[in-house]
Amino acid sequence: MSSSTRDATIIDRTPTGALPVIKPLLGWRVLVPRGGKWGDGISAGLRALGAAPVIAPLINFAGTENPDELAAELDLLRDGRYRWLVVTSATTVDVLMSQGVRLPESTRVAAVGETTANALQLAGYPVHFVPSDHSARGLVKEWPGEPADGDVLVPQSEIAEPTLVSGLRERGIAARFVSAYRTVGVSAPASIVEDVAEGRIQALLVSSGSVARQIAAQFAPLPASTVVVCIGPRTAFDARAAGLRVDRIAEERSAPALIRALAQYAMDPDDRRPPVIP
Repeated sequence: MSSSTRDATIIDRTPTGALPVIKPLLGWRVLVPRGGKWGDGISAGLRALGAAPVIAPLINFAGTENPDELAAELDLLRDGRYRWLVVTSATTVDVLMSQGVRLPESTRVAAVGETTANALQLAGYPVHFVPSDHSARGLVKEWPGEPADGDVLVPQSEIAEPTLVSGLRERGIAARFVSAYRTVGVSAPASIVEDVAEGRIQALLVSSGSVARQIAAQFAPLPASTVVVCIGPRTAFDARAAGLRVDRIAEERSAPALIRALAQYAMDPDDRRPPVIP
């Protein structure tokens, strides 16, 4: 998008024509790679800035291939054998709810990111700790417990990086990984594949390494004009490893930060290190 076109689309007006409204994404079609509440929330935020979101889920979640192992670990959790439960995604919250898990009062809960914390609270689970750095590395670095506190259960996707569990173990904490669900790829409709290839979708949002790998598999090579925005440094690392060019990285692992990163790019694509907007 040229600078003249971009400048022309930044300002919209209210019905009265009296007050200017900043809409830096006016005229942009943006691929939203997940559906559900996350996709709906992202889409609403994009529309508020003038964009036309295109929801095309590229991943879905299925039950673990080892349900007996998961059931056994959740039984131990219910019985109070784990001092801490670490939850890294809203999908894990769905698994806990589907299994009817109720936590004893002695079990503390850590969440990686505000989105996960909100999902836990909406489901009725307490949240005792959220690291300021919303990442697995951040949780390990800021971990509030001690080895003597007791064991830690970490239910995650079967393809989750071992960063969290291995990092806790290096600190002497007895952390136990269990596969809670599988992440599977979903093929985008042919019309969307064509729109991406022809540059009719100006931006792609990358919410995880799994999404990055699906984008690379289904859409690469991307047009040079297509903007790729990632939800955090780890996701950006995974996107580059999948062969994608990364144009902007959200400073936080949250939906608002992802939208802000794209809006900042639209207003100043040459600024590679924009200030963080709280």
